[in-house]
Amino acid sequence: MSLSLNESALALADRLAAEAEPVGVAVTTLANGTRLIDCGAKAPGGFEAGRAFAEICMAGLGSVAYAPAVLEGRWLPALTVTTDRPSVACLASQYAGWRIDRDGYFAMGSGPGRALIRAEELYDDLDWDEHASAAVLCLETRDPPPPEVADFVAERAGVPPAALTLVMAPTASVAGGVQIAARVVETALHKLHELDFDVRRVVAGFGSCPLPPVAGDDMAAIGRTNDAVLYGGQVHLTVESDDDDALRALVERLPASASSDYGEPFGKVLKDAEFDFYKIDPLLFSPAQIRLTSVGSGRSFEAGAVNLEVLERSFWG
Repeated sequence: MSLSLNESALALADRLAAEAEPVGVAVTTLANGTRLIDCGAKAPGGFEAGRAFAEICMAGLGSVAYAPAVLEGRWLPALTVTTDRPSVACLASQYAGWRIDRDGYFAMGSGPGRALIRAEELYDDLDWDEHASAAVLCLETRDPPPPEVADFVAERAGVPPAALTLVMAPTASVAGGVQIAARVVETALHKLHELDFDVRRVVAGFGSCPLPPVAGDDMAAIGRTNDAVLYGGQVHLTVESDDDDALRALVERLPASASSDYGEPFGKVLKDAEFDFYKIDPLLFSPAQIRLTSVGSGRSFEAGAVNLEVLERSFWG
């Protein structure tokens, strides 16, 4: 396989590091040689840092652009995501599927470094075999990892610590909000995978998502960023299928509204679950509205809708 997710992401990370000052990121080197790119913890970060973070997370196989969205007459800042390699960009790379819990340090790991670590059964379904001499991992956290944790990550990825790049941003930051909103297509792909659909049959993805206002703390930001996708995210997927009836039935199960936990701001749902994500219906995590188009028949099937009332309660309530 000629494509290396990590090598592609590394080129983007190098570019971001070279432009660190104008885009408001901070580049440091841990004691073990690992490069750390801070996009919003101590560094100011911003929209460009968030866009770069998201595209690094997709290993350059997806593009992020900013555009306003008008939802039921309400103007909102928003972004769009496009990808022609949805299963690879969104699941093999972008999905936050590796839980780093080591020596008292915790962070969710996403990005192409996961494809080297292969701690998730997901890769068996994607049939993806990654090879690279360097690793890039993205962290949703406010705290930089100590060198010992970076050593652990590098060992799992099979690269020297000095060949590891970590890109980080806290949830309650401009860049953090951007990179989560940019997961709108990824959440649709993940929902499809949870429903046992072969995501390799998705040949193109387009999504839009409102940008949540920066929250005062990371816990509040978790609520707002999830709500942006669950109640404002819209995704169009083009799929290879010769069974329109199956697509029509499938799309009804895809939007967030198909979940029993749908209807309240995510912060309340999380509080009701005693802040235990595993008590929340996993099928909640999906965009508000999804459309599937069959390459074979050219027909489209759609389900779900934007819920502006819940968005307003979450963002400005």
